[in-house]
Amino acid sequence: MKFDEAPDIRESVHRIIKALGMDRIDTSRVFCMRSFGSKGRSMARIWSMPKVWQKALGIEAHYVIEVISERFDRLTEEEREKTLIHELMHIPRSFSGGLVPHNCFGKRIDHRSVDKLFREYKQKSGLK
Repeated sequence: MKFDEAPDIRESVHRIIKALGMDRIDTSRVFCMRSFGSKGRSMARIWSMPKVWQKALGIEAHYVIEVISERFDRLTEEEREKTLIHELMHIPRSFSGGLVPHNCFGKRIDHRSVDKLFREYKQKSGLK
């Protein structure tokens, strides 16, 4: 697999974070990469910096949003933004380096919750 920095994705992520008021997310510690050659089925993934690595390396929590070029780049702009919203929803409020699972404490990261945030994003950013 090959990885490249994805400044276009970073820009979209920053725009989404700002529009949705996700102030808990420190954008200076969220990196965006585009991968090529993945055999998996996902369009994007989020990677975390677990506490044990933070402690061992003496650094704070960081996250990487990886978009899989072969699938993500074929999506419509709306589906790309929904995918990025989905990945951002995995970052916990504490920005601790952990990840929120798809089903946690009665809350779900699914199509309905992503669609709800996407509608809010469209409204707040003036998109049609």
